[in-house]
Amino acid sequence: MDFDSLVLCASTSDLDAEPDARPHADAVEFRMDLATDPLAALADYDGELPVLVTNRVAWEGGEATDDAARLDALVEAVAMDGVEAVDVELASVRDGDGARVVEAARREAVSVVVSTHDFEGAGDGEEMATALDDGLANGDVAKLAVTATDRADVLSLLAITREFAADGDSVATIAMGEVGRHSRVVAPLYGSRIGYAPVDPADATAPGQFDLETTARLLEQLSSETEPY
Repeated sequence: MDFDSLVLCASTSDLDAEPDARPHADAVEFRMDLATDPLAALADYDGELPVLVTNRVAWEGGEATDDAARLDALVEAVAMDGVEAVDVELASVRDGDGARVVEAARREAVSVVVSTHDFEGAGDGEEMATALDDGLANGDVAKLAVTATDRADVLSLLAITREFAADGDSVATIAMGEVGRHSRVVAPLYGSRIGYAPVDPADATAPGQFDLETTARLLEQLSSETEPY
């Protein structure tokens, strides 16, 4: 999957929703941890949009509880037709076990998004930069999602995003929660390379998400009115 420019992902646990995503999305983020039989769904997938597979572990905001099993599933998923990118947590790569997902993705020429999620806060600029640096050292895109407690947190995240993007690095940044909700459509103006939105707002997979159609419309309006980073 090419992350040289913004990729808007329709986040879903149901690949049957892909046709509804086509008018607005560039790809589908398939949340395997929220699906009933994710590997079977991927085996049957015949949609037009490329798939980014995510099997989020419980300790980083997902519902997968068996760490070894969910990494096994990701290794199997990256070899399937239609899968062009995989998300694996930085913490999992650091401890060595998640590294096998990265290795499997490399064998299959599948792009790797190395992610960090902080549901407690945002940290300072140095912590954000370290997470992004470590993500880039292990993958093609470094994703950082933090929980903003005030607008200053959002500003710090946007500033870090711009710095990395200006250096040519592929990063994806999100300020979660209501305070940071606008970052989902503003961060791409500063160089964030991945956006996430549910087709149906009732199926949001993270706090603060707009629905897909709204996200696509706002991104189009803002990008046409704003100078690039």
